[in-house]
Amino acid sequence: MATLAICPGSFDPITYGHLDIIERGAKIFDHVTVAVFNNRSKSPLFSVEERIELLKEVTKDFDNVSIDESSGLLMDYAQEKGANVILRGLRAVSDFEYEMQITAMNRTLNEDIETFFVMTNNQYSFLSSSMVKEVAKYGGSIQGLVPPVVEQALQEKFS
Repeated sequence: MATLAICPGSFDPITYGHLDIIERGAKIFDHVTVAVFNNRSKSPLFSVEERIELLKEVTKDFDNVSIDESSGLLMDYAQEKGANVILRGLRAVSDFEYEMQITAMNRTLNEDIETFFVMTNNQYSFLSSSMVKEVAKYGGSIQGLVPPVVEQALQEKFS
Protein backbone atom coordinates (compact mmCIF):
# COMPACT_ATOMS: atom_id res chain seq x y z
CA MET A 1 0.00 0.00 0.00
CA ALA A 2 1.34 3.42 -0.96
CA THR A 3 1.84 5.86 1.87
CA LEU A 4 0.31 9.29 1.37
CA ALA A 5 1.34 11.93 3.90
CA ILE A 6 -0.41 15.24 4.35
CA CYS A 7 1.84 18.09 5.49
CA PRO A 8 -0.61 20.76 6.71
CA GLY A 9 0.08 24.36 7.54
CA SER A 10 -0.66 27.97 6.82
CA PHE A 11 2.74 28.52 5.14
CA ASP A 12 2.43 32.30 5.39
CA PRO A 13 5.08 32.34 4.03
CA ILE A 14 6.94 29.08 3.49
CA THR A 15 10.37 29.06 5.17
CA TYR A 16 13.40 26.83 4.82
CA GLY A 17 12.18 25.13 8.02
CA HIS A 18 8.96 24.09 6.25
CA LEU A 19 10.89 23.07 3.16
CA ASP A 20 13.22 20.93 5.28
CA ILE A 21 10.25 18.97 6.68
CA ILE A 22 8.65 18.58 3.23
CA GLU A 23 11.89 17.40 1.63
CA ARG A 24 12.62 14.90 4.38
CA GLY A 25 9.03 13.64 4.29
CA ALA A 26 9.31 13.17 0.52
CA LYS A 27 12.25 10.81 1.14
CA ILE A 28 10.21 8.71 3.58
CA PHE A 29 6.70 8.59 2.09
CA ASP A 30 5.50 7.60 -1.37
CA HIS A 31 3.74 10.93 -1.78
CA VAL A 32 3.46 14.12 0.26
CA THR A 33 0.59 16.54 -0.23
CA VAL A 34 1.35 19.95 1.22
CA ALA A 35 -2.03 21.31 2.23
CA VAL A 36 -2.47 25.03 2.78
CA PHE A 37 -5.03 25.62 5.50
CA ASN A 38 -6.47 29.02 6.28
CA ASN A 39 -6.06 29.52 10.02
CA ARG A 40 -8.96 31.80 11.01
CA SER A 41 -7.13 32.91 14.15
CA LYS A 42 -4.38 34.47 12.01
CA SER A 43 -4.44 37.40 9.60
CA PRO A 44 -2.45 36.11 6.62
CA LEU A 45 -0.10 38.34 4.67
CA PHE A 46 -0.38 36.20 1.53
CA SER A 47 -3.63 34.93 0.04
CA VAL A 48 -4.15 31.17 -0.19
CA GLU A 49 -3.55 31.43 -3.93
CA GLU A 50 -0.24 33.26 -3.42
CA ARG A 51 0.90 30.70 -0.85
CA ILE A 52 0.02 27.86 -3.22
CA GLU A 53 2.00 29.46 -6.04
CA LEU A 54 5.04 30.00 -3.80
CA LEU A 55 4.83 26.39 -2.58
CA LYS A 56 4.54 25.06 -6.13
CA GLU A 57 7.62 27.06 -7.13
CA VAL A 58 9.81 25.90 -4.24
CA THR A 59 8.75 22.23 -4.45
CA LYS A 60 8.77 21.91 -8.26
CA ASP A 61 11.83 19.62 -8.19
CA PHE A 62 10.18 17.08 -5.87
CA ASP A 63 8.50 14.42 -8.03
CA ASN A 64 6.36 13.06 -5.21
CA VAL A 65 5.11 16.34 -3.70
CA SER A 66 1.88 18.09 -4.63
CA ILE A 67 0.24 21.26 -3.31
CA ASP A 68 -3.42 21.61 -2.36
CA GLU A 69 -5.67 23.66 -0.08
CA SER A 70 -8.46 23.08 2.39
CA SER A 71 -10.54 25.12 4.76
CA GLY A 72 -12.13 22.33 6.77
CA LEU A 73 -10.92 19.87 9.37
CA LEU A 74 -7.55 18.29 8.65
CA MET A 75 -8.77 14.77 9.41
CA ASP A 76 -11.74 15.11 7.05
CA TYR A 77 -9.37 16.34 4.35
CA ALA A 78 -6.89 13.52 4.99
CA GLN A 79 -9.62 10.87 4.82
CA GLU A 80 -11.05 12.40 1.63
CA LYS A 81 -7.57 12.23 0.02
CA GLY A 82 -6.92 8.67 1.22
CA ALA A 83 -3.97 9.72 3.38
CA ASN A 84 -2.65 7.48 6.10
CA VAL A 85 -0.13 9.89 7.68
CA ILE A 86 -0.07 13.49 8.91
CA LEU A 87 3.46 14.91 8.64
CA ARG A 88 4.35 17.55 11.23
CA GLY A 89 7.56 19.34 12.12
CA LEU A 90 8.75 20.05 15.64
CA ARG A 91 11.12 22.95 16.27
CA ALA A 92 11.49 22.83 20.03
CA VAL A 93 10.05 21.31 23.19
CA SER A 94 7.55 24.18 23.28
CA ASP A 95 5.99 22.84 20.04
CA PHE A 96 5.59 19.35 21.48
CA GLU A 97 2.80 20.07 23.97
CA TYR A 98 0.71 21.91 21.38
CA GLU A 99 1.29 19.20 18.76
CA MET A 100 0.48 16.46 21.29
CA GLN A 101 -2.91 18.08 21.96
CA ILE A 102 -3.68 18.35 18.24
CA THR A 103 -2.61 14.75 17.66
CA ALA A 104 -4.82 13.51 20.50
CA MET A 105 -7.81 15.35 19.04
CA ASN A 106 -7.04 14.07 15.55
CA ARG A 107 -6.93 10.49 16.86
CA THR A 108 -10.42 10.91 18.30
CA LEU A 109 -11.58 12.06 14.87
CA ASN A 110 -9.84 9.28 12.92
CA GLU A 111 -7.67 6.66 14.62
CA ASP A 112 -6.61 5.15 11.29
CA ILE A 113 -4.44 8.13 10.36
CA GLU A 114 -1.09 8.34 12.15
CA THR A 115 0.84 11.50 12.93
CA PHE A 116 4.54 11.43 12.08
CA PHE A 117 6.78 14.03 13.72
CA VAL A 118 10.08 15.17 12.23
CA MET A 119 12.48 17.27 14.24
CA THR A 120 13.40 20.38 12.31
CA ASN A 121 17.04 20.72 11.33
CA ASN A 122 18.85 22.61 14.13
CA GLN A 123 19.66 25.54 11.85
CA TYR A 124 15.90 26.20 11.51
CA SER A 125 14.81 25.48 15.10
CA PHE A 126 14.21 29.18 15.84
CA LEU A 127 12.49 29.94 12.54
CA SER A 128 8.83 30.84 12.19
CA SER A 129 6.81 32.51 9.45
CA SER A 130 5.76 35.21 11.93
CA MET A 131 9.37 36.02 12.73
CA VAL A 132 10.31 36.14 9.04
CA LYS A 133 7.42 38.53 8.29
CA GLU A 134 8.41 40.79 11.18
CA VAL A 135 12.04 41.02 10.05
CA ALA A 136 11.03 41.58 6.40
CA LYS A 137 8.49 44.25 7.39
CA TYR A 138 11.26 46.36 8.92
CA GLY A 139 13.73 45.80 6.10
CA GLY A 140 15.93 43.26 7.85
CA SER A 141 17.71 40.51 5.93
CA ILE A 142 15.79 37.26 5.58
CA GLN A 143 18.34 35.73 3.23
CA GLY A 144 18.91 32.10 4.15
CA LEU A 145 15.60 31.91 6.02
CA VAL A 146 13.28 31.62 3.01
CA PRO A 147 13.80 30.63 -0.62
CA PRO A 148 14.70 33.56 -2.93
CA VAL A 149 11.24 33.61 -4.57
CA VAL A 150 9.66 34.01 -1.12
CA GLU A 151 12.17 36.70 -0.16
CA GLN A 152 11.20 38.61 -3.30
CA ALA A 153 7.47 38.18 -2.61
CA LEU A 154 7.96 39.52 0.93
CA GLN A 155 9.92 42.51 -0.32
CA GLU A 156 7.09 43.28 -2.76
CA LYS A 157 4.49 43.04 0.00
CA PHE A 158 6.36 45.45 2.23
CA SER A 159 7.63 47.93 -0.38
